[in-house]
Amino acid sequence: MPVPIDSMNRQIVDKVYRLESRRVFATLVRLLRDFDLAEEAMHEAFALAVTQWAESGVPENPRAWLVSTGRFKAIDALRRRGRIDELAPEIVRRFEEVASSNVERASHDIEDDQLRLIFTCCHPAIDPMVQVPLTLREVCGLSTDEVARAFLTAPATMAQRIVRGKAKIRDAGIPFVIPTAADFPQRLESVLAVIYLVFNEGYSASSGTVATRADLSEEAIRLGRLLLELLHDPEVMGLLALMLLQESRRNARATVDGDIILLEDQDRNLWNKSLIKEGLLLVERSMSTRRFGAYSVQATIAAVHATAPSADKTDWPQIVTLYDALQSINSSPVVELNRAVAVAMRDGPDAGLVLIDSILGRGDLVDYHLSHAARGELCRRAGRVAEAREAFIQAISLARQEPERRFLTRRLSEL
Repeated sequence: MPVPIDSMNRQIVDKVYRLESRRVFATLVRLLRDFDLAEEAMHEAFALAVTQWAESGVPENPRAWLVSTGRFKAIDALRRRGRIDELAPEIVRRFEEVASSNVERASHDIEDDQLRLIFTCCHPAIDPMVQVPLTLREVCGLSTDEVARAFLTAPATMAQRIVRGKAKIRDAGIPFVIPTAADFPQRLESVLAVIYLVFNEGYSASSGTVATRADLSEEAIRLGRLLLELLHDPEVMGLLALMLLQESRRNARATVDGDIILLEDQDRNLWNKSLIKEGLLLVERSMSTRRFGAYSVQATIAAVHATAPSADKTDWPQIVTLYDALQSINSSPVVELNRAVAVAMRDGPDAGLVLIDSILGRGDLVDYHLSHAARGELCRRAGRVAEAREAFIQAISLARQEPERRFLTRRLSEL
């Protein structure tokens, strides 16, 4: 039976929403300088698209149509609020300047509105504790719960931080302007963190029925490429390399039914060789500068995995050494956990368990399902069945992603 036209059109609009909504929002918020007004205008533009595109067809440039429609919706909203005389002329002027500014901008201007807005949200006047969560929520479209899980923080606490960030932008009059080259260094750390957290959410979704979200990881890689065009910084190279090398394994990370396949069990013939080649070249470029940081070291770890013919033939001593270097640059409980797993692969499961028990013993990562999953796996390999069962049960209770719960449940049943 043929699909009704209105149903087909809704599917088209839904696809455009997934691909373009955050870019449309980024342009609108830069032009309107109001997060809430831009969000409202964007959703009204998409709602109109459902009916109008069914009658007139999908426009040649859907994003431009949505931005233009959003502009009129914003003006309508201001008219309803009685602020039309105050703000509408300024909004019209900004929209009229878009075409010329995009053509004539200086060489260091940011090419992409979404990347531009990320830099804006990472303005040094905004609390560093707020910059990244605000950007992830408002610019990249992650839910408050997703952002909270990325920071291992309660959703209510994270919601307060995001509201505080938006209020700071409004009350302090922080401009939505393109940063100059001089502004890059002081904002770069937060910008890199935002892009990597978006990638992580796409590479391993924090919740839901699927293990990965390709749309998010692809968007993060796109932003990483744009950032590298603007700034040939070693850490930008390192971050892009890290994302490419991890993304290269996507096709081998799950079965056709969506079940997780561990790194050691993956069919390495399915790894994307072109992404690996590009990532390895970037790692080499970054490390050769001798000015590398945490992302470059993580990319080097990923490169060791990417070039190993199998898990058994992986250079685990080198990986442990790299984690030692990473800890000296950016020590964190998660880095310690990853190092503990590498030590277990080098020296045996009991050696890794000593380190994981130390992390959990001081109260770190007790609510992080992967710490208990790692402990369960090492206990299983060490023959400590009762402890493995207890650890897997704890991991299952904390896991929010359905494929991870299925994997952990299988591990538990195998005991």
